[in-house]
Amino acid sequence: MKILLVGSGGREHALALGLQADSACTELHVAPGNPGIADFAQVHPLAISDNQAIASLAQSLGVDLVVIGPEVPLVNGAADAVRAIGIPVFGPSKAAAQLEGSKDFAKGVMRDAGVPTALSYTCSTQSEIEKALDAFGAPYVVKDDGLAAGKGVVVTNDREAALKHALQCSRVVIEEYLDGPEISLFGISDGRNILAMQPAQDFKRAYDNDEGPNTGGMGAYSPLPWAPDEIVEETYEKVLAPMIAEMAARGTPFVGLLYAGLALTKSGLKVIEFNARFGDPETQVLIPRLKTPLATLLYNAATDNLDDTVLHWSDESAVTVVLASEGYPESPKIGASIEIPASLGTTVYHAGTSHTSQGLVSSGGRVLTITGLGENLSAARESAYRTISKISCENSFYRSDIALAASEGK
Repeated sequence: MKILLVGSGGREHALALGLQADSACTELHVAPGNPGIADFAQVHPLAISDNQAIASLAQSLGVDLVVIGPEVPLVNGAADAVRAIGIPVFGPSKAAAQLEGSKDFAKGVMRDAGVPTALSYTCSTQSEIEKALDAFGAPYVVKDDGLAAGKGVVVTNDREAALKHALQCSRVVIEEYLDGPEISLFGISDGRNILAMQPAQDFKRAYDNDEGPNTGGMGAYSPLPWAPDEIVEETYEKVLAPMIAEMAARGTPFVGLLYAGLALTKSGLKVIEFNARFGDPETQVLIPRLKTPLATLLYNAATDNLDDTVLHWSDESAVTVVLASEGYPESPKIGASIEIPASLGTTVYHAGTSHTSQGLVSSGGRVLTITGLGENLSAARESAYRTISKISCENSFYRSDIALAASEGK
């Protein structure tokens, strides 16, 4: 099976390794890829915002499957362009990707599907915004209705900061604050069936102790020893299956990865948000634990053939830590030289890196993600942090507390 994977981040590096590890994958192409992926797959220059370029590349390579990693091409309709030329795609249509592209749309689908979520108001004027903020009170949860590259959500006790963020959005969803721990739980769907993956937890704040601004994610771990035993089954029954059924009933079946961000509140499980693709950095801990061959799994999802598929998982724990550029997330400084020692024994996923005449340098806010595996979270943490301490990238930083509380039984 020839496969084209679209994307260039740490998530795509993890997916590429997972696809290549499946013996069914005979040829792996990645566009645009990154220096880490280029070590083992054929990479191609590509503007991921150009739907026709993606479709043309897939056609010229004669691939059997296209896997679209990032949200931007999905929300732009790249999957539709590829399906139109008869190539199976793992990734939702433009219509179905609105579950991530519009918070308001997702709220409407959840309402019709009976999926538990936070109460909310969708606002477009200052008057509406102020009424909504006052109705819910602090902590204020303000979400840009559209894609915002991981920077569209503000959770704050400062009403002025909440109002300022809301007024910068053309349309905004303001909702009640959901208490309780948050988890990420993904489902792989063929449009009719959906297979729930193992849960993971990511860390959104930039600094230790969940301080600092929201980011795209500073680390993650899986499994979650503290999570309820029935969390996967409950999420399937209350969230994933109803959403897939509702999307199919609307004539816009969801084929691809449905990411449910969940809060375990005092009043039960509730959805914080949906994404329409693999999460980053959760993918970097889930794919190393997944024993089911990935290329075959995603091909079966893309071709409406998940009826008899069961997911199998390793008993190992995984912890991933993000190495970020100075100034991330507001104004990351790029161009810092990176040195990665050979034979680390731990997987280093490239995210924002580039090759230049000076060697490997940082080219994005999140530079690398380092995943450690072990018999428990403590061992996995030790592996990840031992490795990240040996990597040189000027003025970069990382959190020191990823999975710390969970590894201590908290």
